This record gives sequence, C-alpha cells and structure tokens, in this order.
Amino acid sequence: MSSVLITGASKGIGRAIAIELSARGHRVIATARRPETLADLPVDQRLRLDVTDQESVDQAIQDAGDIDVLISNAGETVRAPLESVPLPEVERLFQLNTLGALRVTQGLLPAMRQKGAGHLVFVSSIQGRLVLPLIGPYGASKWALEALAETLAIETDHFGIKVSIVQPGVVSSGGAERAKVFLAENDPYAPLYEALDVLRGESVTPQEVAATVADTIEQADPPLRVPVGAPAEQVLRARKEAPENETFLTAKINW
Repeated sequence: MSSVLITGASKGIGRAIAIELSARGHRVIATARRPETLADLPVDQRLRLDVTDQESVDQAIQDAGDIDVLISNAGETVRAPLESVPLPEVERLFQLNTLGALRVTQGLLPAMRQKGAGHLVFVSSIQGRLVLPLIGPYGASKWALEALAETLAIETDHFGIKVSIVQPGVVSSGGAERAKVFLAENDPYAPLYEALDVLRGESVTPQEVAATVADTIEQADPPLRVPVGAPAEQVLRARKEAPENETFLTAKINW
C-alpha cells in the first residue's frame, strides 16, 4: 500500500479521495488550510497545509514523512466575464490552482527522485483542455496546470516518477455553488451566466472521481491523462475532433 498526501482534503473531491484510499488500506495524510475540518476523516494523519504558503508546505512535508503519492487537489473557481473579472481574483486562482500544486510538488520531488519512485497526481478538469465562458480564469489555471504536469512527466520519467492528470467534468461537490460571482447589476453577460448549466453538462459525484483516482494510483503503469466518467470522455473526444481554427463549446446556447 502507498503513503499518499492529499491537498485540499477538507471537502468535496479531496475528502472523498481520502475516504476511498483509507478504505483501500493506503496510508493517507489528509491536509487542509484548517486541519480541524479533517477531524472526522478516517486517515492516518491530519495536517495543516496551505499550498500558497511555502512555510506551511515545508512543515507539512516534514511532518508527513515518506510519501509515495501526491494527490494535488486543492483548488477553487470563480464566475466572471474576462472583461471585468478582478485581476487579483485571477492571480489568486493561479496561486492556488497552479503555483500551489507546483509548490507542493517541488517539496516532494527531491525525495521521490532519490528513491527512484513516486507518483504525482494532479486533479485537473476537462477545462484543462477546453474553455467555458465566464469560467475562463479557472480554465486558464487548469490549462497551465496541465502544461506543468506534462512537463514534469517528461522531466521525471528518467527517475522512475509517474505523473497522472485526472480530468472530471462537472462534479457535484458544491464547488460551483461556493464560487464567487462577479456580475454587476444589469450586467450584459448575465444571460450567458444563466446558460452555464447547459454548457457544463452532466455531473459525476466526488466518489466517482475518488474511485478513478484510487484506481489510477494502483496501476503499475498509469496513464498521463485520465478522464472521469462518460460525460468527460465524450466532451474531450469532441474537442479533439473539432477544428482547431474556430472556438469550441460543449453545447449550443442562445443568449
């Protein structure tokens, strides 16, 4: 069984992954910015880890001990048109969703490289391969995350380290409901916001994502990209087959 560190384990996908891996017998180190939110998780360790804070990352890695697998899950989203989204919010998403993942990875890679084994798992999204209107800042952070992850796959393969990018579509985790919305009164983009549910499509549960993650880390030769569920597979296939010289939407909308 593997020793697994999970970021963003207090709710949603991260919490479901911690429960699933513990049930399968793995040693799970669950982390969150507020460790008291992890108190009821059936895991081996519960640690404070803020992926945007280097000191916090360093301390958590030291306290966790030997780690075989990193599941980089911490992340958030917003809803806003690019015309008016506050730039500090875009910066915040990149710090959390992208640079935060790299910060924890940098902390764990030296030990993995020295022992010649390890697995880096990045929880991305179908929005790491396509874009949806009004969720552009989140999508951009995931495109950047996937670029970093694929680069890591090339750079670390020689050292026996595997990299996997997990790509769910819509997940019924409450993340969308918690998202900040930046729309002014009588905003011209409001009709597009009302159409988002059509574009986002069918959802999967956090438990389905967790099972996919667990199956992935238990494979001897895991794939680089792992879509979660039939809806994600269908959309990503459609994106791949669509012309590259025009925009792509998951569904037609009228607004």
